[in-house]
Amino acid sequence: MDPRRGPAARTAPKAGAAAPKASAQGGRGALTEPDVSPAVPAAARPRAQSGEPARAPGSLRKKSAPGPRERPPRRAQSARAGQEPSSAAGTAGPAGPAEGSALSRAGSRCERGARSAETARPQPGPAELGGVGPLVPAPSLGRRGAPPGAWEPRAVLDKLRLSRQEVSAAAEVVNRVVDHLLQRLQRRESEFRGVALLHTGSYYERVKISAPNEFDVMFKLEVPRIELEEYCNSGAHYFVKFKRNPKGNPLSQFLEEEILSASKMLSKFRKIIKEEIKHIEDTDVIVERKRRGSPAVTLLIRKPKEISVDIILALESKSSWPASTKEGLPINNWLGTKVKNSLRRQPFYLVPKHAKEGNGFQEETWRLSFSHIEKDILKNHGQSKTCCETHGVKCCRKDCLKLMKYLLEQLKKKFGNRKELDKFCSYHVKTAFFHVCTQDPHDSQWHSNDLESCFDNCVTYFLHCLKTERLEHYFIPGVNLFSQDQIEKISKEFLSKQIEYERNNGFPVFGEF
Repeated sequence: MDPRRGPAARTAPKAGAAAPKASAQGGRGALTEPDVSPAVPAAARPRAQSGEPARAPGSLRKKSAPGPRERPPRRAQSARAGQEPSSAAGTAGPAGPAEGSALSRAGSRCERGARSAETARPQPGPAELGGVGPLVPAPSLGRRGAPPGAWEPRAVLDKLRLSRQEVSAAAEVVNRVVDHLLQRLQRRESEFRGVALLHTGSYYERVKISAPNEFDVMFKLEVPRIELEEYCNSGAHYFVKFKRNPKGNPLSQFLEEEILSASKMLSKFRKIIKEEIKHIEDTDVIVERKRRGSPAVTLLIRKPKEISVDIILALESKSSWPASTKEGLPINNWLGTKVKNSLRRQPFYLVPKHAKEGNGFQEETWRLSFSHIEKDILKNHGQSKTCCETHGVKCCRKDCLKLMKYLLEQLKKKFGNRKELDKFCSYHVKTAFFHVCTQDPHDSQWHSNDLESCFDNCVTYFLHCLKTERLEHYFIPGVNLFSQDQIEKISKEFLSKQIEYERNNGFPVFGEF
């Protein structure tokens, strides 16, 4: 059966602006603490943003969304707590995928059929949105009375600073496991012998927080001369076919009616890793149970300390980026048109993260990934080439991102038994942060002395996205990561209420747990 046939899926309207993501370098290298000289071989990276959701079908709502070039209301600097925020319209944004029960590989392709990835689609206007009323702190949460501005952001950042000794010890263990797997894959006569490491994630972006107990490793595999067919006008998920399938192609065994099956490849990749970890000496490591909808093979290193490692298979394509990304990566006024063009000449990647389909997944689909571009952006994040260099002017962009990630992490710990926060992840925070960088492109708007007010601007933008139910994917502007199909309205209202409470009370959650 053709894996692309089946029940029709709804399509999501495209939004106006796009959003940037980080980049990573290929090749092998040692994972070391960012400020420390390399101490260990191979390359692993602390876990990056979980999920990188892709757009899901949108839904009609009652009020029209603000245009993508408009700016959300900005609060006054946090030290000036008594001032009211100025009002302005907000930025529209896109949608991401949800989890459900798995479908068989013969899932649907959509009534309207798949289209070539290089075929440009008409740009729909902003989706209709229903307004979310003003949210106030819940009286039952307690700890009221702390004025905004009473907290010390630098003290929080000091607490988040990773110990060099801890990072080095964790990196040594992870690198030993990853290096073993990489060498075995490259030596054996398998479909994956051409894999190489791709360095991405929060560690290499230097925005890792908390303990070094979670790492991500991406194994890239170049697949030349492929053709993409967009799944259900999603912009983010695609069927992969070979333009020509030469005799002896090792990936031919994974074809389903000319479609390169993501589920088949992931299943074989997982099987090989399970076999290979048995040969790793002096390390207690197991493969964790498969998580439904996850593109990763998760290893658990149990000694000397428990460390989780996600290994993700990624197809590398050096073709032009798909048409759905044409209006994405809006860094022209921030990093410049030349930088944007240079980034777009880099390869793009496809990971076996399946598109959501009804209560399950279309298991033959692949999802676009630009984590390597995100890394490049965060590494060279200033308009000035010397921003944050040893003798350059220091900005607070990365510090704001760390605080935003920590805020969400702490709230998820505080309300660990509440399902409302289950679908929120650091990728949402990172995407919103990129949009704020686009909105405030100048280094002077991110002076290190203005950390508290800059962080407040990030919080304000994120709250605006929650209340308008729009967070536009930075690379694929038609994807709304906060659509109703991705995250329920009640969950967005809950998170918005908790963040409002924290901001109005000096972020007491930063001192908890």
